[in-house]
Amino acid sequence: MTLAEQEALLAIALFAAYADGGQGDTERAEIRRIAQSLADASGSATLSRLVQDVLLRRVRLEAVTGALTDAGQRNLAYELAVCVCDADGRQNDAERQFLATLRRQLGLDAAQTASFDREEEALVAAAESGVPAMLPPAPAGAPAAPTAAPVGLAPPAAAALDKSILNYALLTGALELLPQSWASMAIIPLQVRMVYGIGQAHGVQLDQGHIREFIAAAGVGITGQYLEQFGRKLLGGLLGGVAGRMGRSTGGAAAGIAMSFATTYALGQVARRYYAGGRVMSRALLRDSFQELLAPARQLQQHYLPQIRDKAATLDAGQIMAMVRGR
Repeated sequence: MTLAEQEALLAIALFAAYADGGQGDTERAEIRRIAQSLADASGSATLSRLVQDVLLRRVRLEAVTGALTDAGQRNLAYELAVCVCDADGRQNDAERQFLATLRRQLGLDAAQTASFDREEEALVAAAESGVPAMLPPAPAGAPAAPTAAPVGLAPPAAAALDKSILNYALLTGALELLPQSWASMAIIPLQVRMVYGIGQAHGVQLDQGHIREFIAAAGVGITGQYLEQFGRKLLGGLLGGVAGRMGRSTGGAAAGIAMSFATTYALGQVARRYYAGGRVMSRALLRDSFQELLAPARQLQQHYLPQIRDKAATLDAGQIMAMVRGR
C-alpha cells in the first residue's frame, strides 16, 4: 500500500470522526495528538498535517476517495468510516448521511456492504444491551443507591477483580489478531463492560453515559482510540486489500496487541483505584494514574503474549457478541 493510499484511508476515518460536527476542543486536540504520533511513527510530516487539512476542509472527500483504486481498499475505507461513526454509539442522521455519500463516492452499493453493516449493527446492539443505557428511576420511598464505594474489598474479591481485569486485557489483545475488521469495534464495549463490573464490585451502579465519561476523563478518547488503532495498522502495512480483510505482519500485530492489552489493563486498574477511593479523583489525577500504569502494562503484555494468541485462535463472532452482552 502506498503512502498516498494510507493517507487517503486515514483521511476518510478523520472525515468520519468529524461527520456529526460534535467534536469538542478536547477530542479535537486528542485527534491532533494521535495524528502527530502516527506521523512520528511513519516519518512522514504529511500525516501530521492531515488532521488540519480535514478539519479546515482543505481536502475534499471526493479527492481522497479517488485515490483508492483497489476494490478491497474501497471496501476497507467504508468499514473504517462505519467503525469510527459507531465509536460513541448508534449513528445519528449526520453520520448516516456522510456514510451514504461515502459509499456513493467509493462506488459501492448497499448489496456490497450489507454483510458488514449487519455485523456492525449487531455489535452496537450487543454493546447497548450489555450495560444499561439509562438507570431506571427508583420506586417511591426506595432507599438511594450507594454513591460512595467501600475503601477496599476483601482479599478474595480483590483477587477476583484483578483476574477479571486481566481477562478483559487478554481478550482485547486477542481481538487485534482477528481477521474481521469489525472485531476492533468490540474493544470499547468490552472496556465499558469491564468498568461497569468494577463499579458494581464496589457498590456503585453505573450507566453507559457515566462509564464513557470516566473512560474519556482517564484520557482514553473513544473516537481517538479507534483512529489510533486503525492508523497504526495502516502505517504498519497491516491492512490487506481483500474485501475488507486485514493481513497482518508479526511486528505490527504485536504493536496492536500491546496497545489494546495495555490500555485495557491500565484502565481497569485506574477504575479500581477510582471506585475504591469513593470517586474523588480529579480528572488530572485520573489521567496521570492511567499514564503511570501504561508502561508496566505493556511489559506485562509480553509475558501473556502466548495466552493472547491462544485466545485469538478460539474466538468467533458469536462468542464476541456474547461477551459484549456480558453472557
